[in-house]
Amino acid sequence: MNLLKLKSTLAGLLLTVGVSSVWGQSAPTLAIRIDDLGAFHSVNEACIKTYRSGIARSVEVMPVAAWYPEGVKLLKENPGLDVGLHLVLTSEWENVKWRPLTHCPSLTDENGYFYPMIFPNPAYPGQAMLEHNWNIKEIEQEFRAQIEMALKNIPQLSHLSGHMLSTGFNKEVNELVLRLAEEYNLPSIDRMGSTKDYQFTYIGYDGPKRTPEEKEASFIKSLNKLEPGKRYLFLDHPAFDNDEMKTVFHIGYEDVAFDRQGVTDLLTSPRVKKVIEEKGIKLISIKELVGK
Repeated sequence: MNLLKLKSTLAGLLLTVGVSSVWGQSAPTLAIRIDDLGAFHSVNEACIKTYRSGIARSVEVMPVAAWYPEGVKLLKENPGLDVGLHLVLTSEWENVKWRPLTHCPSLTDENGYFYPMIFPNPAYPGQAMLEHNWNIKEIEQEFRAQIEMALKNIPQLSHLSGHMLSTGFNKEVNELVLRLAEEYNLPSIDRMGSTKDYQFTYIGYDGPKRTPEEKEASFIKSLNKLEPGKRYLFLDHPAFDNDEMKTVFHIGYEDVAFDRQGVTDLLTSPRVKKVIEEKGIKLISIKELVGK
């Protein structure tokens, strides 16, 4: 075989299996997760786009949210999309509010809505769950109701996660989630010890992320730092910058529509896809990450 042909053959191998695996090392493994299916119509549409046309492999769904029924329909149309239950204890947005599925007065405000925050926030004085006498039994009954609704509606449900740290803000809650995960055979992430249990590292943006261009550059910078043989999880919240999302905000986070359009753009970016292919990064779902 002449030198030119040898170089051509090696180049083909590198593109096919990734540079690291050619030299006897396994490629980095990356789970791409998108959150908040059911929150808004725009979010539902963007989640499906980032799965069908992008790099997303798992989506987290919220049964308490207004657009959950549409989300269920979309999941039936996309049975290959891995699904996690995003356990909810907060209702953070100003113009839309979520109620629990059960009667749990220790977790709700005077109008019966979840509090905006779990942890105290100066922008929302007295409106954090931890500023009130929350009841672990009510959290359990509410988590059970959310789990059982999702199991009834979503055949491909594979795991549990927490919205705004709902599953990992307290040791007692953490123990509850572990118990429910075992009982329902739904491995839990986003809790104390989950990275150790499932041997992965969370990654984010390595640099500024205000604009779509900054997001893309900072995410690619993160991709270039992934190490062979290691397992990683990236998560974010796609949506479209449209009239619906322009009404969505909370104090301290007002540019939601613009920000989340940038996430949608990132997860469908040809440039990002090219870097993943060139580095031989293996994209997986949360279901694969937890070994279910």
